[in-house]
Amino acid sequence: MTEPTKTLAVSPHLSANGHAKSALPPAFALTEIHTALRQMDTPFAVIEKNGQVGLAGTDTTEGRLLGWLPAVTPETLGDPAFRKAYGTRYSYYAGAMANGIASAELVIALGQAGFMGSFGAAGLGPDRINPAIDAIRAALGPEGNYAFNLINSPNEPSMEARAARLYIDRKVRIVEISAYVDLTIPLVHYRLAGLEENPDGSIRMRNRIIAKLSRREVARLFLSPAPEDIIQHLLAEGQITEKQAEMARRVPVADDITVEADSGGHTDNRPLVAMMPGMIALRNQLQAEYRYPVPVRIGSAGGINTPEAALAAFMMGAAYITTGSVNQSTLEAGTSDHTRRLLAEASMADVTMAPSSDMFEMGVRVQVLKRGTMFPMRAQKLYDLYTRYPTWDDIPEDERAKLEKTVFRRSYAEVWEGTKAFFQERDPRQNERAERDPHYQMALVFRWYLGLSSRWSNVGEAGRELDYQVWCGPAMGAFNDWVRGTILESPENRRVADIALQIMTGAAYLSRVRALQHFTSDLPPEMQIYLPE
Repeated sequence: MTEPTKTLAVSPHLSANGHAKSALPPAFALTEIHTALRQMDTPFAVIEKNGQVGLAGTDTTEGRLLGWLPAVTPETLGDPAFRKAYGTRYSYYAGAMANGIASAELVIALGQAGFMGSFGAAGLGPDRINPAIDAIRAALGPEGNYAFNLINSPNEPSMEARAARLYIDRKVRIVEISAYVDLTIPLVHYRLAGLEENPDGSIRMRNRIIAKLSRREVARLFLSPAPEDIIQHLLAEGQITEKQAEMARRVPVADDITVEADSGGHTDNRPLVAMMPGMIALRNQLQAEYRYPVPVRIGSAGGINTPEAALAAFMMGAAYITTGSVNQSTLEAGTSDHTRRLLAEASMADVTMAPSSDMFEMGVRVQVLKRGTMFPMRAQKLYDLYTRYPTWDDIPEDERAKLEKTVFRRSYAEVWEGTKAFFQERDPRQNERAERDPHYQMALVFRWYLGLSSRWSNVGEAGRELDYQVWCGPAMGAFNDWVRGTILESPENRRVADIALQIMTGAAYLSRVRALQHFTSDLPPEMQIYLPE
């Protein structure tokens, strides 16, 4: 006996009238509707006949017209102004992961596929950043769809200043900034050094800033013009012109603000659904006050590793979305195969907070993977000892011996000598301060472990697997759940542009599903999900 064709029932709460205008027969069978939903560049009429919901072309006279199912493609999600500004096909970019985890290869792969990537320059010197600029420009062009990261470095301000100066000199036109709680002179200098006046008197902002942040008070700084005291300082130093100083008062510090929710690395662990409305309202408030010719766009990051999460961000008004943790598990990421495997096995509960290496003394924490590594516990132990004891010698002898044996794997004195040599080249003032302040010296030694633990993860340091620091948010587990049983389950098959396209395609498909659910509650579960193809 032939199984009857499954159809959809109309919602009992729906009220609609009118008729579609085509003689083409409508599709009522679930298989046909499923196929139509996946033809995302084709709009359909939603019709009802004899209590069943179907889809049809726009020219049908069969059935009662309930509404329309618009065409939604991955290219149409988000703000077209974002795509125009950065020369991308999609409203999507991959955020920077420090120490070159967001590698030149990763940025190039995304750029060539119509997305954008931000090179993970944090923690790197010019010897690593310059070759990355050359490689990315060779592949994507001098002003292509790519960004470089500029991170706030309160403990090493010279690093931030050198990076900003390098971007100005090398004419890097898009910078993604992170970990800022206030505006700094190097950051504002980068912005203002790119201001030019067009022939019609309008302002061209050659140096674009995407500010990744999570606090309203910080967002206000980037939504406003640069502070007058910094403008005057740069003017007095001859780093900007009088004309640039005048233009600086008429433009915001940032072009885009990426609202960062519960992400890997630096995070306040805040929920995106609570943050986005407030950030958009703040933008609207300041736009009404300053009346910028081009409003600052608001995007979303943190927790976006699946089509459902991407669609949710766009539905909340995100101009674009930003991914992070998942990109670290791809073949293009500047990390080790061992770390990729750890990430591919992670669940949503396999993350925790640990002391940050760059802001250790301030008690700042980062979100990291806890599965397969002891880094979080060991890093927390170092921070507890730092806050409890004023010097290394004050720590009980048995604790010191344990650290030297299991964590440092060398004596404190040997670690300090290596640390001192490192800062002698990077920032000698750190050594001068450490010689005067033994507590600060202990902080630098502890930061030696925290800093190297990330490098060990990236290069796959043999014998240090239990010390790998892997920045990761719970969205990594959500991604693994989504791709389980598909080709993307294996880390050997994870390509960064493939993942980006699957997330965006899935979000577009699900937007059509949600639209159809306004008219019927009978969509079967298999039609309400999108799996990677």
